[in-house]
Amino acid sequence: MDMLNALVAILNFVVIPAAAYGAQLALGALGVTLIYGILRFSNFAHGDTMAFGTAICILLTWLLQSLGVGLGPLPTALLALPAAIAATAALVLLTDRWVYRYYRRVRAKPIVVVMASVGVMFVMNGLTRLVIGVGEIQFADGARFVISVADFKRWSGLAEGLSLRTTQAITLVIAAAAVWALFVFLNRTRAGKAMRAYADNEDLALLSGIDPDRVVRLTWIIATALGVLAGTLYGLDKSFKAFNYFQILLPVFAAAVVGGLGNPLGAIAGGFLIAFSEVALTYPWKKIAEYLGFEPAGLLQMLGTEYKLAISFVILIVVLLVRPTGLFRGKAY
Repeated sequence: MDMLNALVAILNFVVIPAAAYGAQLALGALGVTLIYGILRFSNFAHGDTMAFGTAICILLTWLLQSLGVGLGPLPTALLALPAAIAATAALVLLTDRWVYRYYRRVRAKPIVVVMASVGVMFVMNGLTRLVIGVGEIQFADGARFVISVADFKRWSGLAEGLSLRTTQAITLVIAAAAVWALFVFLNRTRAGKAMRAYADNEDLALLSGIDPDRVVRLTWIIATALGVLAGTLYGLDKSFKAFNYFQILLPVFAAAVVGGLGNPLGAIAGGFLIAFSEVALTYPWKKIAEYLGFEPAGLLQMLGTEYKLAISFVILIVVLLVRPTGLFRGKAY
């Protein structure tokens, strides 16, 4: 029985939270890796694009709620997501026209475009704070739990409870559907194959008649959709605060680099690796050890929760030093 309690505790405090967080990082990292693989620069404005899109989603959610529109047990934000993605994509395409297109035309070095993206990052950060403020916002509504601790204890008879929040379940389902749709698009549609050809060899793709402007637009739209989806799911699962999305840029980039920049499969693997590392290394394992018959003197917590970002940074540095192309052999950073 104690072994079952230990297993339930691990699921409840490590596996489920890390899986949901990993799915959010994977979606964000997919956007980063698409931009790097196709447009050939690291977009440091991606985190604030996620924040802006989530802010628009929250405003639209409030509008729908004021009109009495909802999804019952599901968050109203899911209804607002398509419009938020469209609005954010429009802003990103305007940014590309006003900023990035010039650097593509003059074939500027990637580091120049990266610095331009830093400028865009600060502008979008300020715009997000202007639109929705700097405070913490809870915007998840509907049913809070799919499985509650009390219901699980009554059903199982165990001392340890298991909970699965609705936002966690939605995150996993939507992330799986988004990843499946992306891979189908890239591998089976003409536009997706054109994007892959452009990423592999730009000059040869142009000679083959591929429209580079169309590829660029599609890349921005898909990366933005993935970013807004990741940002909204993150906000629903935890809460929204503009500054948190500035911070989340580090684990998102770490996930993309660890998996292999430019490799979509690597971005997914990197997202879950970073998430499970952060959660496992900051969780106090004392309760698990006690269930297994040990009597530890301390909490068995390797690092405090304030060091989560440091874990991402250390993993990123180690991978860059040992295997710059990442676990799935993407492009060297």
